[in-house]
This record gives sequence, structure tokens and C-alpha cells, in this order.
Amino acid sequence: MQEILKRVQINMPFRMLVDNYLDLILERRINPEIGLDCFVLDSTGRSEFRDVADRLHDAGLSITLHAPFFDLAPGAIDRKIREVTIERLEQAFDLVSVFKPRSVVCHAAFEEKRYISKEYAWLENSENTWGRFVKAAEASGTKIALENVYENSPEFLNLLLEKFQGSQNICFCFDTGHFNAFSRSPLEEWMGVLGSRIGQIHLHDNNGFTDEHSPVGVGTFPFVRFFKSLKEKGIRPIVTLEPHNEKDLWHTLENIRRMKLLDYLGE
Repeated sequence: MQEILKRVQINMPFRMLVDNYLDLILERRINPEIGLDCFVLDSTGRSEFRDVADRLHDAGLSITLHAPFFDLAPGAIDRKIREVTIERLEQAFDLVSVFKPRSVVCHAAFEEKRYISKEYAWLENSENTWGRFVKAAEASGTKIALENVYENSPEFLNLLLEKFQGSQNICFCFDTGHFNAFSRSPLEEWMGVLGSRIGQIHLHDNNGFTDEHSPVGVGTFPFVRFFKSLKEKGIRPIVTLEPHNEKDLWHTLENIRRMKLLDYLGE
């Protein structure tokens, strides 16, 4: 298991990490993807963030961050909603200098039902929003990884990422569970359109109907086919596991070992 652990990130909210799992993370050398939600950003001082970051860095662990997403709309049609979204995201990006993450995962938040007839307004607004953070990522040496959630197809995520094709500091984070539950387009279409832009993947599973965050290999997502496609395209992304409890983490690790998924990515 340790060979797998050293090659992946494990998603965990900051408060859960600090209150329940920091000792285990340091003992088992688990690389965290730290979730920064609105609650922790409003209740935690910079000194506590720095103390935790220092302990993780001293242990030689790699860090990724997950930016807040509750209620946020980076491409909102309403200017005031965008302004609040930017303000909240700025709180997270202000901590990049503290955690020095490999990436910052953010939700692009395109929803077909919400933006009917306003798709291209969403695209323009999203470009303006993410443009300021791409500049921040370039200055700090990290990457923004825009993640699919409720997107039915890769179309508008691709159009958005094309706006930044000159930058090495923004990429696509493909979330297997979100794809499995919400996409109407097949995996081959996603890989054909966005495969070359994948810089990070989030691994969890479900039954194809709801976002259950089940252990890898328990639901219906075709993990072996997906990893074979990554290998064929020469893609070696940051790999993040997204279990929702400790039991599911160990189950996921065992299934990844059994299916030999990381072997497709090479050493």
C-alpha cells in the first residue's frame, strides 16, 4: 500500500485533517489534497494554516489544494455573484504561498440547465474570472485544475480551457465519479476532446446515478479502460483519491493494487 500512497494525493477537508488525521498522515506519509471550504476560510487564522503546512513540508509530503465551491459561480451572469465568487476564491489562492501546492483544484461550474441561452456569456465571464487566477498561478508556480462536476459533455470545459492554451498553469481535472453520475457523453468523447488537457484526476466510484463517492472499483466506472486510455495518450496526471471515510480509503487502495491501475502510468 505504501508504494501506492506515495504516488497519490488523498482528498481531505482542512479541519478534518487537523482535528482527526494529521498524526496518521504524518505516520503513513500520506500526501493530502486539502479542502478549503468557506467555513474553514472564515474561521482559521493564517498562523494555523502555516503551522500545518510546515509540518507537512517538514515530512517531505506533497500537497494539492481544493478551492471552495459551495454556491460559487465563476461564470455567473450576475456580476455581483461573480464578485462574491472571486472574493472567496482569492481567500484560497492567498494560501498558495503557504502550502506551495502542486495544484489548486477548482470547479468550473458549467451547468446546462442553469445557463440555457447564456452559454457563451458564461464562457466569457469564466474566462475573465479564471484569467486573474491563472496569472496568480503562473507567478507562484502552481497549476489550476478545472474539474468537471455536473457537465453533461466536455464541450464548454474545452472551450474555456482553449482560452488559456498558451499557459502551462491551467489544466483539466477529470473526476471519474462526477463523469459517471452526470455526463451524457461517453468516456471516449471526453478523452478525445479533453484528454490532452488532463493534468489531474479524481478517483471515486458510484452506481452511475448519484455521486456516492464509493471506493474505486465498487461501482460502474470503467477504471481499467480509463487508465489504458491515459497510457495510450502518454498522460501522467496528478492522481487524487476521494474517499469519504477511512474505511473507503483502504478499500480504494486495495482495489487500485488489485487492478494494477498505477502500472499504466509508469514509474
